[in-house]
Amino acid sequence: MIIRKAEFKCSSSKMSQCPEEEMREFAFIGRSNVGKSSLINMLTGRNSLAKVSGTPGKTKLINHFIINDEWALVDLPGYGYARTSKAAREEFSSLIRFYVTKRENLHCLFVLIDSRLEPQKIDLSFLDFLGENGIPFAIAFTKADKLSQAQINRNIKAFKTKLLEKWEELPACFVTSSETAKGKEELLDFISEMLITPVP
Repeated sequence: MIIRKAEFKCSSSKMSQCPEEEMREFAFIGRSNVGKSSLINMLTGRNSLAKVSGTPGKTKLINHFIINDEWALVDLPGYGYARTSKAAREEFSSLIRFYVTKRENLHCLFVLIDSRLEPQKIDLSFLDFLGENGIPFAIAFTKADKLSQAQINRNIKAFKTKLLEKWEELPACFVTSSETAKGKEELLDFISEMLITPVP
């Protein structure tokens, strides 16, 4: 897939504000500071489409972008940032929960995992939540340029092994780098294939 056009549509602080169009939505979510905005900008080829911040937890809204006038890319708030107040964490969590479980347009949720880290409990818990609610998702391991290939491979293998303790099979997984554009074609091709797949 080639992204020819990427336009900001709107930001929503609650579900009722989300667009009413029936476009298929592909949403991106992950722990705060996982590199979500950078990945979105890399995928779309727009350096400032999603705002990149050095401060984790800055994305507090659901941001919709229309891609090629065909589908919507959705930037969801990050989860698990300790410096966010408890009340705010609960607010973001309810917003995230409501979107991923109730949004009929959601076609696939990309969960971003920092490939530099050992399996994190909060990521595993979130994936369990998705499984329990039957949410279609894929995994995008980020920041693959930050360590040696051998280290990245070990970390990803450890994460997959941890998942298989509970899951019978793994979801689609992608290894990405916003710096080198690694994984861009594979991820966009995956979205392209899903766009032509009939909705069950």
